[in-house]
Amino acid sequence: MSTIDEIKNRVDIVDLVSETVQLRRSGKNYTGFCPFHSNTRTPAFVVFPETGTWRCFGQCNEGGDIFGFVMKKEGWDFSEALRNLADRAGVELKPLTPKEQEAVEEHDHLRNLLEDAVAFYRHNLFNTPAGKPVLEYLHQERKLNDETIEIFGLGYAPDSWDAGFKHFTSKGYDQEDLIASGLLTERENVERSDRAAVYDRFRHRIMFPIRDERSRMAGFGARIINPQDVPKFLNSPQTVLFDKGHILYGLDRAKKEIRTQDQVVIVEGYLDVIALHQEGFPNAVSPMGTALTEYQLRLLKRFSRRIVLALDADAAGDKATLRGLQVARQALDRESDPVFDARGLLGSEARLKADIRVTTLPDGLDPDEVVSQDAAQWEQIVAEASPIVVHVMETLAKEQDLDDPKVKSQIANQVLPLISDVPDSVEREAYRQRLARLLKVDERAFTETAAPKSRRRRANLRPGPASAGVEGSLSGDLPIHATPELLEAHCLSVLLRRPDLVYRVDRALQENGLNRISIDDFQSSDHQALLQLVDDSLKQDHSEPQLFVQNSLSLPLMELADQLLMKTEKLDPNEDKVLEDLVRTLLVLRQRRLFQEIEHIRFLMEESQLVEDNSVADYQETMVHYIAARSRLDKALGFYTSHLIH
Repeated sequence: MSTIDEIKNRVDIVDLVSETVQLRRSGKNYTGFCPFHSNTRTPAFVVFPETGTWRCFGQCNEGGDIFGFVMKKEGWDFSEALRNLADRAGVELKPLTPKEQEAVEEHDHLRNLLEDAVAFYRHNLFNTPAGKPVLEYLHQERKLNDETIEIFGLGYAPDSWDAGFKHFTSKGYDQEDLIASGLLTERENVERSDRAAVYDRFRHRIMFPIRDERSRMAGFGARIINPQDVPKFLNSPQTVLFDKGHILYGLDRAKKEIRTQDQVVIVEGYLDVIALHQEGFPNAVSPMGTALTEYQLRLLKRFSRRIVLALDADAAGDKATLRGLQVARQALDRESDPVFDARGLLGSEARLKADIRVTTLPDGLDPDEVVSQDAAQWEQIVAEASPIVVHVMETLAKEQDLDDPKVKSQIANQVLPLISDVPDSVEREAYRQRLARLLKVDERAFTETAAPKSRRRRANLRPGPASAGVEGSLSGDLPIHATPELLEAHCLSVLLRRPDLVYRVDRALQENGLNRISIDDFQSSDHQALLQLVDDSLKQDHSEPQLFVQNSLSLPLMELADQLLMKTEKLDPNEDKVLEDLVRTLLVLRQRRLFQEIEHIRFLMEESQLVEDNSVADYQETMVHYIAARSRLDKALGFYTSHLIH
């Protein structure tokens, strides 16, 4: 991909133009008043998302792509537009080094190998005795016709440890190519030069070629034929071409229809996607059974902001959990219950300004089974998809005794926190009213439920011993006497969104004779892990440190990071104020921890004096250091607090 193509790929033309022009959707395009000429009464300015272009059909009669738009708007030449859009997209402008050029050529070589593998597996499906029963299974059990099988390039991996190895080496590919592409697996503790050190990764399986959104080969998915084999699903391993978190199965074929319908439907499996496309629903894609990542959601956002999750009854029903990230199986290589996370989805919905809805399939049926039995039923299921909060409240209420006061309370306690996470006030009020009608209670009861928390919040405003007498709030509604956990979370919510502020925080601390920010400033191990990722993102010299952090998150940390980022969606545009708030919060954290240490040393000194322990001198020396450190902290905190007051 060229640098210009990469910039176009990352910068959404609708988002870019919307910063200047108020756009309205008109079919699959957007219209508005041209920003380049006045005295117009007709919205003759059109943005075409599918081609990434714009045109004015009025007075100026001009058009172009994102580069042409900013050049005309800002009066820049192409080089200035290129630099600014590259900076916006996080793309580094530099010529390819010999090493990078070599990498591009290597990628092309591996893609050619994978294309040859598609042909190899297809031949084994259509033209070998072993492939005949597999083809019959696809025809009879899965109801797929030959045209669909050809379109999606399905194939069969022979039941052999080295059939693929022999075939590809006979065509001139070497062992290293086959390992790098994920077609071969290496045995452990065996010399690589030994032919027995490797074997075909895919054996006696239905093969699904996996392509990126530009239709380039990236890897394979494979499903068992023999029910006794494990695992049921097997993907290509992580390679230079294949990253499960960055690819959506079927998007290359679905993207045009997604734009046309302005809606994408996300299902779990390869065969679900294929069956839906065959039956006339070509806007379906799949995250291949892995966790639906925010990268994938942002990829979909380029084509539509209307996203429907089609979940099986177990994933969205009684087995649902309201934690984790999005919706997924943990991995295809091992089977586990799907996870539905309402809070994670709400966070993504708010950040992406999307409309994410959830629908539940009939018990025991997958999408391919539903659509093959009754296409109209599938259409109705998608049309009736509910907003996330509504889906959760209706699922929790299903088959419950809603006349039982305890049941009412349990449902309300689970749904109300989700409603609080909804950023739009009108939506929040509508959801509260809907929940009140569902539970047959007065809406005011929800306010009464929250009252004790409000009283506790007010109690937190009372000065404590570690506050050094400082009153006020650190940021918005965060009181300066909030718990250490809340203070830590506040620091991280800013740093996750702006990792680059670490440099300025360190400089501010050092100017006050204090140590740089470190994981020792945080007590929570999760918070320590997140700060370490922030630090790693800066050490990697990554063009987009925030993106580096998001892509490096482990599954358990994803929900926490999402929740923290939601707190800073409306970050103060004044960077100096953000920095002061961040340093002040960090100083309060250090002050509180130091106060606890001083109290601990004081207790040890008293104990030592009672038993005439010789350690008292050591404790006194430590106390001197602590008091000096407290003096520096108090001075620094006084400076930043005075900024807050004035």
